[in-house]
Amino acid sequence: MRKFALIVAVALIAGLTLSACGKKQGGQAAVQQQAQQIPKPTDPADSKAWGAYLGQIVQKNMQGMTANQPYAYMVTAGLTDDMKAQNDRQLQSVQDTVARGVLPGNLLAFGGPDSAKTADLVVAAFKDAKPGSFKDVIILFIGDKADEQRVTDALKPTGATIRFVTM
Repeated sequence: MRKFALIVAVALIAGLTLSACGKKQGGQAAVQQQAQQIPKPTDPADSKAWGAYLGQIVQKNMQGMTANQPYAYMVTAGLTDDMKAQNDRQLQSVQDTVARGVLPGNLLAFGGPDSAKTADLVVAAFKDAKPGSFKDVIILFIGDKADEQRVTDALKPTGATIRFVTM
């Protein structure tokens, strides 16, 4: 399961990188991309479908990012012990990133099939962030409107540019 999660993350980042290169092709590529929008998956356990769905949302919200690629974190629905363990590892990874800091111009994206679990991870990961430590860093939260305020409250002291996209 750990390798699968890594593969999904790599595929998501690769897709975002490749799609960023495709922006140079002009209007025809944009029309094709709109026609191929991936619908929101109905199965919370389908990590591949969720990765593709969330990847297209991240891709549409990369304006202002100057780094080579975003940091994308997909939080699973936590339906199995493996998924719960994956979320715990994900939390540790984000906490380590928050402790180290992120250079300005980077984008951190958070999403998953369960908005509340994704919001819980963001709140827990950023609880010890130093005030102003994420100035000029973009944090994208993809979730339900009901979780927007608590995520915003957790991130506001960091000085990050907060973006919210409703699933």
